[in-house]
Amino acid sequence: MLNINSLIQLLKESFRDLLPIVLVILFFQLAIIQSIPENWLSTAIGLVIVGVGLAIFLLGLEVGIFPVGEKLASDFAHKGSTFWIIIFAFLIGFGTTIAEPALYVIAVKAAQISSGRIDETVLRLVVALSVGFAIVLGVYRIIKGHQVHYYIISGYLLVVATTAFAPHEIVGLAYDLGGVTTSTVTVPLVAALGIGLASTIKGRNPVLDGFGLIAFASLTPMIFVQLYGIVVYELIEPVKAAVVDIEIITAEAVAHSEITFLSLTMGLLYVLKDVFPILAVIFFFQYFIIKKPIKDIKTVLIGFGLVILGLDAFIVGLEMGLFPLGETMAQQLTQGSSNVIIYVFAFSIGFSTTMAEPALSAIAKKAKEISDGKINDFVLRIFVAFGVAVGIALGAFRIVDGGHIVYYIIVGYAFVIALTFIAPKYIIAIAYDSGGVTTSTVTVPLVAALGLGLATNISGRDPLVDGFGLIAFASLFPMITVMLYGVITDRLGIKGIQEKEKAHIAELRHAIEDANNMALTTVNIDATNKRHSYEMRFSSVHIIVPHHKKERALIAAKEAGATGVTIMNAHGMGLEEMDNFYNRLEADNTDANLMFLIPTRDVDEVIKHVMHKLDIVNEGAGIAYAYPVTHLKGISLKSEHLLFA
Repeated sequence: MLNINSLIQLLKESFRDLLPIVLVILFFQLAIIQSIPENWLSTAIGLVIVGVGLAIFLLGLEVGIFPVGEKLASDFAHKGSTFWIIIFAFLIGFGTTIAEPALYVIAVKAAQISSGRIDETVLRLVVALSVGFAIVLGVYRIIKGHQVHYYIISGYLLVVATTAFAPHEIVGLAYDLGGVTTSTVTVPLVAALGIGLASTIKGRNPVLDGFGLIAFASLTPMIFVQLYGIVVYELIEPVKAAVVDIEIITAEAVAHSEITFLSLTMGLLYVLKDVFPILAVIFFFQYFIIKKPIKDIKTVLIGFGLVILGLDAFIVGLEMGLFPLGETMAQQLTQGSSNVIIYVFAFSIGFSTTMAEPALSAIAKKAKEISDGKINDFVLRIFVAFGVAVGIALGAFRIVDGGHIVYYIIVGYAFVIALTFIAPKYIIAIAYDSGGVTTSTVTVPLVAALGLGLATNISGRDPLVDGFGLIAFASLFPMITVMLYGVITDRLGIKGIQEKEKAHIAELRHAIEDANNMALTTVNIDATNKRHSYEMRFSSVHIIVPHHKKERALIAAKEAGATGVTIMNAHGMGLEEMDNFYNRLEADNTDANLMFLIPTRDVDEVIKHVMHKLDIVNEGAGIAYAYPVTHLKGISLKSEHLLFA
């Protein structure tokens, strides 16, 4: 909802999430590198801008992208046109990926260090096509209701099979591109599309079926890029040698060392260029295919405007605050003498940047919402951030140690597949998606700098072969940690809000039933004066018969096991007498009401025996009924009643 309270709350959350990054940078800058950066004021201002931009961005998502995406998905599902849903899915996947800033970072760097074999534009087209195909495949899965893990496991097997034939120069790059294809803007819209379809199509569950599209978009680029690498390295000869440096290309096409009015304007236009394909696709399908106006168009446009402003401010803040500092630190750490410091920095920077990732914040909030609170958004982000941190630290170790990335990735996939059959179903698709939202605007430049810096400065390492791969590690391990989160949650018995309410109601109902049926009863045994407390279910049986049948009813009840009776006078009227009951109110009591307090187990026998002896079921007059009683005191029982209780 668009209000000041929502913005204030998002501001609090944004600055809370940025705190780990600040602490990590301060610790390594002051304690390890032992120097104060010259541009510390610019860094501080940049961090403030990052926090404000993140809050504005998330507010724009809530009022703009999520509602439109879910409504559009719902309209598609009601329209029943699978063809147009698939076309929409492909265009969203392709259009948003081709302009993805994080993809631009990696594509340009790959072109620089591949001796001219890899073309930046062709590589981006290949990745965009793969993402479009992935979104189509994911939408088809939701429509058909297939379980996501069958697709994912099959995809992993294809990745491994393709890796066996791909040149080793392309493997790390392909794995990395699987982690950078889902942008800060694309992720929320794709998630809204999946959740909207799963919420609308009969028989689909938003938690089980709504997630998974992002996982598909992270998986298919690994296959497509490796196939592209096979073609490139078989048909194209190297054109030029690359000059490798540790330069970082930020989210804009050209990084600016100073923030000027021109750079701010260009940055805003660049972000608008990223968001424009999404707007164009949405408006085309909304007005020309669905043929419905967008509800509350003013709020939606404001939401998209907030997304653009927030994302632009976010990038500007990164350029002012984190990127320059991160570049310097990456270079200084790779030139140090202790490898342990590199691993600790990799872990710390992975954790802190992931906690500040806007796309992860958006997905975590959505997961909490549709899981009815069973998934805690902050805890989910902690587990994802821990997975990224472990992944980047292990990836850094792999570069330092010189191991082949394939072996690490295959073992990681084996863990993912094994956990898929152990983790609760509601967490599986969310875990798969978590691997695709952890490497975006914040993480990619810093991680890319670290990987290429290590591969450049360590003897015997090739930047193209060894420098890429950290992003792949950062995408793989969150799947493992999130599924472990699901297992832990399941074992601890954590429930959603509605589950808690149902459980509480059930507990109350059982408590009432237990109190009613198993109340502590005080009884006399064999007509003695001594009383005993005993836990037994009792019922009150009432036999109402004419006075002249009273004795026969008492004898029948005694034969069936009744040990005592309370006799009351009664006066009853039948249906034919109710029309003029005033004339009969003063009539004499002509019936006897016999009340027997007996163990519940004997009720059926007593009623059946009395009804049979007095022929109440046929011609005989009378009524018999029973009900449970509680807190019974002073009843007399024979000892045999206790023996068979």
